[in-house]
Amino acid sequence: MDIVIKNLDKDSDIEKVKEFLFKMIKLEFGYDYVPEWHQDIVNIDEYYINPKRNNMFVAYNEENDEIIATIGIRAYDKNFPQFKHLYSNENTASIWRLFVDRRYRRCGLASKMFNVAENFAATEEYSEIYLHTHKTLEGALSFWTKMGFITTIDEEDELETVHMDKKISKIDLNAKAFDYTYVID
Repeated sequence: MDIVIKNLDKDSDIEKVKEFLFKMIKLEFGYDYVPEWHQDIVNIDEYYINPKRNNMFVAYNEENDEIIATIGIRAYDKNFPQFKHLYSNENTASIWRLFVDRRYRRCGLASKMFNVAENFAATEEYSEIYLHTHKTLEGALSFWTKMGFITTIDEEDELETVHMDKKISKIDLNAKAFDYTYVID
């Protein structure tokens, strides 16, 4: 089976991507659309397509053109008071919406998706990447730690939120990486 990772653009099937994202949110978190949490999905073009330094990458099963994974990367845009002087939209990228269909997990696809996003962040001259995750998500903390992230704050809140970041360095990109298209056997 061949898997191709492409950047989301205006020519992509945006509605299909939104359906995948909401399906994955329902499966992983057990709830549907929450307006204050999901504006980036509803307005996907404003968050990931239109801004030059933002992007969303989508993995497809080439055999049937099925979406099997996503990852979004955008300039840091949160107002968390504890990070007011730590992160900026000039220097900090943030990871959003890394989802992998359960049938395609444990084969390195999530790592590949993150590598594509990190390469993009390096080319856009971000110096660090921020994300937050939840301890309730199976394997999330260990995955992000494996990717080089360190915990900055463990909220110990109802959602079991953990904030993490990673310094990135300039990455030499080959032509394949520059096109953001990969085939995985």
